[in-house]
Amino acid sequence: MKKETLSAKGQDSLSFRFLKLLIRIAIHQPNFIFLGDKITQPSLILSNHVGSRAPLTLEVYAPFKTRILGAYQMTGSLKEVYNYLAHIYWHQKGKMSLPLAKFCAFFACPFVYATYKGLKVIPSYSDYNFLKSIKACYRVINDFQENLVIFPEDSSNGYFDRITHFYSGFAVLADYCLKQGLDLDIYLAYFCKASRNYYFDKPIKYSELKKLYPNKDEMAEALRRRCNQLGELDKK
Repeated sequence: MKKETLSAKGQDSLSFRFLKLLIRIAIHQPNFIFLGDKITQPSLILSNHVGSRAPLTLEVYAPFKTRILGAYQMTGSLKEVYNYLAHIYWHQKGKMSLPLAKFCAFFACPFVYATYKGLKVIPSYSDYNFLKSIKACYRVINDFQENLVIFPEDSSNGYFDRITHFYSGFAVLADYCLKQGLDLDIYLAYFCKASRNYYFDKPIKYSELKKLYPNKDEMAEALRRRCNQLGELDKK
C-alpha cells in the first residue's frame, strides 16, 4: 500500500467532520485543567492512553492543534487495521476472547480506519524505520506548528489507571529536536475517565529535564511517577 505524503492537518474533510460529530456524541467534553502555563507554542505532550478515549478526546476537544503518534499498523491498510484491532487491541490488551475480538474488529474496522486517516496519525516504528518516525514528528512540530502527542505507557498487557512503565522513545525525539535548535516544552498530561478531568502539568523545557535526568530511562521513570501523581489529583 502506498503511504501518504506527510502534510499539515489543515481543514477536516466532510466525512471526517461527520465522524467527529459521532465521536462528540459518544465522548463528552472534558475539563482541561492546566497546573501551569497553557499551551501557546508547538510542544510535546506526554499523556496516558485510556484506550481510545484520550486520543479522541484531544482530537475533538483540545483548545490547541494536536497530531498523534500511533501504532504503525493502525495507519496501514484495512487488513492491517483489522489484524491490529482483533489480535492486539481487543484480544491482547482488552483481554477479549479471540473470536469475540475478531467479531468486533470486523464491524469496527472501517470506522477506525477512516478515523485514523482523518487524524493523520504519524506511524510509530520500532525497527529500521524509527528514524523516519522521528523526522516526521520533527516536521509536524517545527514546520506545521502542531503539538505532538505521544502515549509512552507500556500498554502491552492493557490500559491501567496506574501506569507501570514509560518507554523512553520520546526522549530520542526531543534530543533530535534539540540538536536541530528546537528546545521543546514538555507537557505531562493525565486523563481521568470517570471525572473527565484532563490534567496538564507545568511545562518544562527538554534541556532542563535533561539536566535533571541525563539518563533517558531514569527520565522516563520520573515522568511515569509524576503522571500517576496527576491521576491522583481527582482524589484530593
